[in-house]
Amino acid sequence: MLTENHQNKLERVVHEYQFEHAMDYFKESIRQGIRLSKKEIETYNETCLSRIGGDPDLPAIVEWPVNSDGTPMTFLAQLRLNELVPHDVSTLLPAKGMLYFFVGVDEPAYGIEHKVIFLPEEKLQEAKRYHSPEETALEGEFTGYRVSARSTMEPPNYGYVDYDIIEDDEHDYELYEELCFELNDENSNDLALMFGYPSTQHGDCEYEAALHLLTGQKYNYSMESALKTITDHFKGDSDRAKQEVQDTLLLLALDSDQDVGFCWWDAGELQFFIRKEDLLAGNFANTYCSLYSS
Repeated sequence: MLTENHQNKLERVVHEYQFEHAMDYFKESIRQGIRLSKKEIETYNETCLSRIGGDPDLPAIVEWPVNSDGTPMTFLAQLRLNELVPHDVSTLLPAKGMLYFFVGVDEPAYGIEHKVIFLPEEKLQEAKRYHSPEETALEGEFTGYRVSARSTMEPPNYGYVDYDIIEDDEHDYELYEELCFELNDENSNDLALMFGYPSTQHGDCEYEAALHLLTGQKYNYSMESALKTITDHFKGDSDRAKQEVQDTLLLLALDSDQDVGFCWWDAGELQFFIRKEDLLAGNFANTYCSLYSS
């Protein structure tokens, strides 16, 4: 459901680009997202603010996560939920606390070792800067940046869009892409996205993630095969299987960024997924991480 402000903006931009023929499609397919943008380099003068890169703020009770080889994972981001909730139009996130994202080696591009940690607000009172171990799973040093959040409309990207609906003799994908940039106010400071569309060529990320989260099986690049396996998991309930795929959410898409130092293969995107049921329950122990690079 779009907010009134987003509804008004959608109508204005669609009219400006003369995409009225796709208005119903936009209303059905746009996802309410949260974009995180670079604000300033982190000075660590204050703790427990939203940050990407650098070091996390952790209480002493939290142990630094390690991968299956015992190597410390690399810290990616901490997101203070009370900074995000005002922009969480779909009210999916917990109201308070902090989310932390860590990753192991980013190979292969699927089923990547990672850790998402949720700490409730009361645990953050004793949190302080926790310097990253000298060696972590990803080589290199990563500069911390404060980030600010904003609510966005996220139309389907090139991997998800229905070209038959948006394209005609007067409208091509390049014009559609310009419309998308104006709808979500995309800019060069954007570092991450929550609850929008992941970058991909095939529009199948949710199938891959749902298959792994529900059955532990690897994706064989067939949406039909994945849906059948998920349906079998639910004892033949195909409607529930389809709903599970639909309710597999992009918890965080983290872009490559030269300033921070993140580069996912060929300047790609690191993606974390979660089941809507788990997210609403505040359960971040069951997540999936993959990588997209063109």
